[in-house]
Amino acid sequence: MSRLRVLHVGKFYPPHRGGMESHVATLCRQLKADAEVQVIVSADGKRTETDVVDGVPVTRIGTAFGFASASINPGMARAIRRAEVDVIHFHHPNPTAVLSYLASRNPAPLVVTYHSDIVRQRVLGAGFAPVLHLFLRRARVILASSAEYARTSPTLRRHADRVRIVPFGIRVDEYAAPDPAEVAALRGRLGPRVVLGAGRLVYYKGFEYLVRAMASVPGQLVLVGDGPLREPLQALAEELGIADRVTFAGAVPDLAPWYAAADVFVLPAVERSEAFGLVQLEAMSAGLPVINTRIPSGVPFVSMDGESGLTVPPRDAPALADALARLLDDEPLRARLAQGARDRVAASFSLERMAAETMDAYRAALAAG
Repeated sequence: MSRLRVLHVGKFYPPHRGGMESHVATLCRQLKADAEVQVIVSADGKRTETDVVDGVPVTRIGTAFGFASASINPGMARAIRRAEVDVIHFHHPNPTAVLSYLASRNPAPLVVTYHSDIVRQRVLGAGFAPVLHLFLRRARVILASSAEYARTSPTLRRHADRVRIVPFGIRVDEYAAPDPAEVAALRGRLGPRVVLGAGRLVYYKGFEYLVRAMASVPGQLVLVGDGPLREPLQALAEELGIADRVTFAGAVPDLAPWYAAADVFVLPAVERSEAFGLVQLEAMSAGLPVINTRIPSGVPFVSMDGESGLTVPPRDAPALADALARLLDDEPLRARLAQGARDRVAASFSLERMAAETMDAYRAALAAG
């Protein structure tokens, strides 16, 4: 039997940073053992280029200009139309690429991973809704990363008969063996009671509440990542008198030593834009208990309250401070939750499981025709 040919359509692809980008690359690397995989995404510049990344052919379509955080790629519809594949796997939200797909009229069965609703750009979301529902009606299978997100998404509820739950996955041992010298150097620099947050410094991550919580919790906060809120967060740390206890590490090439040097990981998300929180899996696989927030998305499903960490209400700095103090002051509790975190990743979020369930979705899409 010939190998399945699959085209992934996404926003960008590594080395471009982002949660969707990381997921698409990870999934494609895993799928190429069982399928012929290719990728079409937007380019950062105006030129269209094709290269091979970790054995996966990636075509980056030239961007004419940007609009409302979206890329306008005149050549994308043509590239999708010319792709001779058995399945198209589309990663949404990606409004302009949706238009390109519809214009392409490629007849291959469509599978859509619905990463998140369009939350903040409400005008764009409302105006785009009829097109989005037309697009989703074309999909034979729609993948959501958690049952909670599928249940609470107004869009997905309208297409519930074709929704399958396929949680994202990671390589379980990816963060298990960091360089000991790097870890020792970080621990020496940061000291005891290290709280780690990682991700783009943007509003929906809720890092403001983590900085505020640290004002009443002894210890060192490290924020890994960059973004438009870096300067406001630095100013907030100054205002609270804790600038000497907050480290803005920026983007780092390898998170493994930072996980190993920390005692607790925090994802204080405040909006459904944080649909899953893949970074939680990384921290959990490294043996860190996680504090997350009870938002209507997959975030509190990934790390579960009392099993692999603690869950607090969103936008509640005092509750976050209480959870931090509880974990930092109770080593046996930290150890129990850390082991629970490792066990949960291994049981439910492996790459092998994600790839197998995705291949099942492709077969279901082909059978539905």
